[in-house]
Amino acid sequence: MVSIGSGAGQFNATIQQRRRDGFEQRYGRLRYQVRSSYTVEGERREVLRDWHYDLGQNMWTGTSDGWYFDWFGERVERVSSPVRYLVHTDGRVGVDDGGGTFLEIAPSIPALIESHALTDMVSTWDRTTAEVDSFALAEQLDGLTDIPEASGSTIRWLLSDNVAVEEFRTWSSDAPRRWRAFIWSRGESGRRQVEVATARVAATERTKTATR
Repeated sequence: MVSIGSGAGQFNATIQQRRRDGFEQRYGRLRYQVRSSYTVEGERREVLRDWHYDLGQNMWTGTSDGWYFDWFGERVERVSSPVRYLVHTDGRVGVDDGGGTFLEIAPSIPALIESHALTDMVSTWDRTTAEVDSFALAEQLDGLTDIPEASGSTIRWLLSDNVAVEEFRTWSSDAPRRWRAFIWSRGESGRRQVEVATARVAATERTKTATR
């Protein structure tokens, strides 16, 4: 927890405290569950994840990151979280994976909540397990609409009637943060669209390997 002195530091701490108070007044005690799914040996399995918006006890500042504070975030029974959940005074949501750096994961709390709503919605769809680069595959899928309410500089949602894509930067302080993607489809049309795109990516990857 940061030690606050006088002058500009005290002024910034006052602003930070107001941001924390605003977070607690607006989101304190908000709790919900998010369904997500994955496939094992062709079988779709569902997982429930609890999210708690209770305020934490700590505040930090960094030379380049500015001020931010912690909140509870994802709760998994009997499992400790690998990251600490944070909110910046400019509204961005982030995590710290132990590297002491604010890693943005969403542009705002409302955007994070919208992202969770989309994750829950597509939990009944089939998540793609193709053995190609997931981000390259996502870039090959046409006809999808951007969802700006759930998107920002480190996360992007795209949807059609039968395909959904979540592109995101990894939650890691290892630089550079790589882009990855989760891809879901439903129905024969969605499955076929993903299969065709997967074949294109696989062909490109084979060509690159052959020319090395």
